[in-house]
Amino acid sequence: REDRSTPRGERPAAPGGDTVRYSALTPRPAPPRDGARGAGRPVAPGAPPATPEVQRAARQAPRPGAANLDRRPEEDDDRRGKPAAPGKAISRGKGAPQRREGRLTIQALAAGDEGAVERMRSLASVRRAREREREKRKGGGQEAARVAREVVIPDVITVGELANRMTTRGVEVIKFLMRQGVMMKINDVIDSDTAELVATEFGHTVKRVSESDVETGFLSADTDDADAPLRSPVVAVMGHVDHGKTSLLDALRSADVASGEHGGITQHIGAYQVRLEDGQRVTFLDTPGHAAFSAMRARGANVTDIVILVVAADDGVMPQTIEAIQHAKASGAPIIVAINKIDKPDADPTRVINELLQHEIVVERLGGETQVVEVSALEKLGLDDLLEAILVQSEVMDLRADPNRTAEGVVIEAKLDRGRGAVSTVLVKRGSLKRGDIVVAGANWGRVRALFNERDEQLDSAGPSTPVEVLGLDGTPDPGEPLAVVENEARAREITEYRQRMKREKSGSPVAGASLADMMAKLADKKVSELPVIVKADVQGSAEAIVGALDKVSTDEVRARIILSGAGAISESDVMLAKGAGSPILGFNVRASKQARDLAEREGVEIRYYSIIYDLIDDIKGVLSGMLTPIQRETFLGNAEVLQAFDITKVGRVAGCRVTEGVVRKGARVRIIRQDVVVLELGVLQTLKRFKDEVNEVPNGQECGMAFQGFQDIKVGDTIECFNLEEVKRTL
Repeated sequence: REDRSTPRGERPAAPGGDTVRYSALTPRPAPPRDGARGAGRPVAPGAPPATPEVQRAARQAPRPGAANLDRRPEEDDDRRGKPAAPGKAISRGKGAPQRREGRLTIQALAAGDEGAVERMRSLASVRRAREREREKRKGGGQEAARVAREVVIPDVITVGELANRMTTRGVEVIKFLMRQGVMMKINDVIDSDTAELVATEFGHTVKRVSESDVETGFLSADTDDADAPLRSPVVAVMGHVDHGKTSLLDALRSADVASGEHGGITQHIGAYQVRLEDGQRVTFLDTPGHAAFSAMRARGANVTDIVILVVAADDGVMPQTIEAIQHAKASGAPIIVAINKIDKPDADPTRVINELLQHEIVVERLGGETQVVEVSALEKLGLDDLLEAILVQSEVMDLRADPNRTAEGVVIEAKLDRGRGAVSTVLVKRGSLKRGDIVVAGANWGRVRALFNERDEQLDSAGPSTPVEVLGLDGTPDPGEPLAVVENEARAREITEYRQRMKREKSGSPVAGASLADMMAKLADKKVSELPVIVKADVQGSAEAIVGALDKVSTDEVRARIILSGAGAISESDVMLAKGAGSPILGFNVRASKQARDLAEREGVEIRYYSIIYDLIDDIKGVLSGMLTPIQRETFLGNAEVLQAFDITKVGRVAGCRVTEGVVRKGARVRIIRQDVVVLELGVLQTLKRFKDEVNEVPNGQECGMAFQGFQDIKVGDTIECFNLEEVKRTL
């Protein structure tokens, strides 16, 4: 190496010599070389000359790092790919036969071999013992510490989820599967047997569970203690449409909600809490009375403690009243009958009581257990008696709930709000729901961002029997779904992913299970006409009620096919879906955004808005009625007998006839009968003549000439039946 102390371009001379200069034109002199092994190495200044004896000793001395060259010749032959010497075995590594056998075992497991699982377990135990031996040698006899866990494995699990449960990197699991000849990605699904073998290979114990066990413990099976504090009763107001349910609730709340209802009818469940003067509270659920909202009434009865059956004193027991009685009996909730509209002149409470007897509702005055209160929502009569009856009934039932436990409730209604996102109306049944809690409802989950009561007041927590609006869920759960607080987000995702997967499989099963013969039969069957529609409503329950009503309107010949139904405003994606399906969009208490309206106008998609469910059902019923094949009705005119047949040039076959009954008319439909066999059905009387004159009608007893459109096979003795054919439209 060049000495930095020497000026550039100079070299120190040999001992006793001058300084040697060089430049780019005078190259450096080559170092002295000799012919010995290792020639080309520079000779240090002042070193003694290399004698032959020194060179020989240098060649025979071992060089540093050459210890690995001291090996057997057969090993060199092995590494160079040459055949080993006779009697010498070639070492391929201790794990090679086991790896090949493991690969074959995994393949056998995939093919359904029953003994493959046991063989794989034995191979795994051998491999673990070998790894422990190797770790002992590495650590000088100290076995490396490994944390063994109990891995819960369901029926189906992804590679990534299995790695998470084993606290192992996913790439390690993928490498192990690749060594066994199975190529997998992180999101691929493996069966429980393969997952168990992988977990056992990594030194963990396995607990096999069913996939549905993921919901175990979601809802607590414990009942509230008898020492728990009393809770407010939950009361459902049910009855026939326009019997005054909402008006009665308005009188109790001193609010005016009925005036804001479209058409004067309730079209979704309202949840309110009434605060009495003595500090007690009563929670009311106002359910719709229209026939389409049967599912809503069933949900209202299932989540309540007491049912108030509202019957109009001037109308009596009606179909929805009977249905409300059936829902109340099915839920086991006690019934309090409120006979409303007693201020009307034609009110007859006795008639209502007698009609209730036909449905096994026996009031107290007749020796039964059902309380009856006569009220007038308009005049505010009997309201105190009704509240007292509710409190007496709740005191007898001894309703209690622990507010200090995790909250559980039920979803009453759900909707999409443009400013607030998914909003769910929840009735808390036990515990206290707080802001920040992680909740799961159906296939949706989220962290509670805000709680609002019916007066739009923000709450920090909601106790038992309290209806609240919950903000924070990632979607709109189906009404009637249970809601519960879970411990963390991982648990919430686990439950919702399972439910979403089950929902997809359930919705896709009819399509997957259809055979080719069924599909061809549907294509060949042209008798069924379908009207594709998209339904968007303000709340999930209303959309569900509309879909149910349209299903009831459908028949075997025509039906409404629901492309999409849901809650929320009409969006651009809804318009594009409607364009592809060729369907109109029915908006119930919702509107389309400006972008969606402009897109619908460009694409020619019809959007119809409704605020009353009667109008929507009547319109769809009218469209479906127009799709029905009309009925063809025959009106008999007369009969004629063929006396003689003529062949006339340029005219064809002409029949000379006598009218034997009624009249025959030109242009009417005819049926030609020969020896009691119909030879022409739905023919047309094209020409009708009396002598040489064209006439429109020939009466009974007269003779005439007839020619028929497209029919020339006229013979003497045929009977001609003349009639009119009219189409009558059908209705549903």
